[in-house]
Amino acid sequence: MYQQMIFVNLAVNDVDASRKFFTELGYSINPQFSTDECACVVISDTIIAMLLSKQRYSDFTKKEITDSTRTSEVLLCLSAESREKVDELVDKAFAAGATGSTDAIDQGFMYGRSFDDPDGHSWEVVWMDPAAVQG
Repeated sequence: MYQQMIFVNLAVNDVDASRKFFTELGYSINPQFSTDECACVVISDTIIAMLLSKQRYSDFTKKEITDSTRTSEVLLCLSAESREKVDELVDKAFAAGATGSTDAIDQGFMYGRSFDDPDGHSWEVVWMDPAAVQG
């Protein structure tokens, strides 16, 4: 059965620094689709983050590229299999140089934390109780 994928394209200031950051979070880089101008970060079988130099990113749009350290262009949210996995990934992000964007949100059935990567892109990591999701 076909599984739709998402390729999130993000403009970054330094491709090598971004590659290092996401590798430190435990993600792999697909060398087949990576160059000096782009890092292809494999988040899952169906989620890919394409980290593009601003010059390369501008090849795909005529719009001004936002400064994501000052403005928000998107909130990226990843699911986690447990509360502990939320904390594990976000703690890795801070250890790798992320900055904080919000405090933890704990609603009992849902727990999440977030961080801003070195380019200011906002990432949320959320766990939801499977029983709450189904019913």
